[in-house]
Amino acid sequence: MPTSSLQAVVFDFDGVIADTEPLHLRAYQDILAEAGITLTEMDYYARYLGYDDAGAFRAIARDSGRALDEAALRDFIARKSRRFEELEAAGAVLFPGAVACVRRCAAHWPLAVASGALRREIELVLEHAGLRDCFQLVVSAEDTPKSKPAPDPYRLALEKLRDATGADIAASRTVAIEDSRWGIQSARGAGLRCVAVTHSYGADALGEADAIVPNLDALTIDRLQDLAG
Repeated sequence: MPTSSLQAVVFDFDGVIADTEPLHLRAYQDILAEAGITLTEMDYYARYLGYDDAGAFRAIARDSGRALDEAALRDFIARKSRRFEELEAAGAVLFPGAVACVRRCAAHWPLAVASGALRREIELVLEHAGLRDCFQLVVSAEDTPKSKPAPDPYRLALEKLRDATGADIAASRTVAIEDSRWGIQSARGAGLRCVAVTHSYGADALGEADAIVPNLDALTIDRLQDLAG
């Protein structure tokens, strides 16, 4: 076991463990096209990637000058979730090194997921990869009224980790693994240290993180220990 003061690790999901962002983009595009709205890849990654489904659909509709009431929003989210599952079932979506990274971290610390994705989507991928048992808990889009970049997902993950472990886990002794500036802001806002992995954005866009790594293979136990040492 490590001798550093690190107490827990919280992973983002999309863009960190699972390479699902292209699938989310395709699902958004397919559903929005039926409503006559075009979503480009450039706009998705530049403007909407950090949102949960509800936030993304609201922002896209607003930017397209379209009204979106709550009934229509719920319908969009449900249809997008079904489309995502169809796309996910077509093949493996984990980033290289994801399984090994999660398992080596789980051997040392309690783990959680804090994500803006839907619980069903997260659980599906983790179960298929044999990783669900590595995580004490999953915080998903349904669990907090505000999504990233608000600190709510990470605050809730910490609360649930304390309950699950019976330990007084401190935010400053917990490390978040993120891939976007929205996620980094969320983690830092909740008081966590943060490592950014350059799966979705270059290092120049991730400067608010405490450390930046090129891939999950570079996320070693020693590197994580140093952040809380």
